[in-house]
Amino acid sequence: MAVPSLTRNRLRQLAELRPEQGRVLSVFLNLDPAEFATGAAKSTAITSLMNDAADKVEAEAGSIGHDDHQALREDLERVREVLDASDLAAGGVKGVAVYACKPADVLEVVRLSHPIESRALVDDSPYVEPLVTAGEAERWGVMLANRRTARIFVGTAESLEEYTRLDSDTKGQHSDGGWSQQRYERSIEEEKRSHLASAADILFAVLRRRPFDHLLLGSPPEHTSEIEGDLHPYLKQRLAGQLSIDVENSTAEDVRNAAAPLIDEHLRAREREVLDRFAQEAGRGGRAATGLQATLQALNEQRVEVLLIGEGFRAGGLVETQTRMLTVDGGEVPVDNPQFERRDDILESAIEKTMEQSADVMVIRRFPDLGAHGGIGALLRF
Repeated sequence: MAVPSLTRNRLRQLAELRPEQGRVLSVFLNLDPAEFATGAAKSTAITSLMNDAADKVEAEAGSIGHDDHQALREDLERVREVLDASDLAAGGVKGVAVYACKPADVLEVVRLSHPIESRALVDDSPYVEPLVTAGEAERWGVMLANRRTARIFVGTAESLEEYTRLDSDTKGQHSDGGWSQQRYERSIEEEKRSHLASAADILFAVLRRRPFDHLLLGSPPEHTSEIEGDLHPYLKQRLAGQLSIDVENSTAEDVRNAAAPLIDEHLRAREREVLDRFAQEAGRGGRAATGLQATLQALNEQRVEVLLIGEGFRAGGLVETQTRMLTVDGGEVPVDNPQFERRDDILESAIEKTMEQSADVMVIRRFPDLGAHGGIGALLRF
């Protein structure tokens, strides 16, 4: 069973959640088998995490009402039940995020295909920053196809799993007698064409049921142009490369390993393209914000198209309590008598505001360019 992919839409829904009553308990558990290979190690990690969560809940007692505090205590038990489930790490799960808010009837479980730092937080909204910065959320599709077999894989780079398979009873290359050679060759060519066209139709149906952002194909060279020609335009738009791999016998792990360098190359090229555009806009004083304060101000003005974050970036800041505007020192918030809450890490608030504006978040992992701008910046809509 594959790990359910964390889509941008799901991230946005979490970021936009603002319960009218109560607080949200956000709990993250690392399940990396390299660190928690045994049941005892996992149990110890859960106990330590839930003790930390309980401390965070009790720390809220003085700042919220009795009912909300009691609801948080009940949320602790609901989260504990989720984490104690025997199948929690099934299907390649390496990390889990659980969001709970009983007054809003929220108990959201997000299973991840990559490790995540274990921690617990209590706030007025779900804490989504670890989900955004810990790994790539893009979904990939892979189709392997030859004249007899077509196999479709779907998932993130780390969690590609086989979704469906088509085996067709096509004839081999040699006549088994009874027909003229020309008629026989025409027959097997028609069967091959029918099989490849069916594979393309199935792939498009998979795209509609389990959408993916990019597509890789693996096929014998003599079939490549035919397969690409059969693809729906929506699939052609997503085509990102060709794999060289055994179509019929490769395992899911083989597919992930073969796809990994192509996926990394794609992501590297995309980062470079965005950073070059960012440098051009910043250099001419155009549609770019550089540095933390300018980026926060652009978010306040709803001008951000892509928020760019250097991997590992952290910084403190302020949130104006009524308008939810963000600032470093309060000087750029046009509000009479503003009231601020200090955040040790303003990145969470910046990511939430980015998603609320249907803008994108890109963590820059492969280039150091943002270091010259304090580790953060943005491409702007206007």
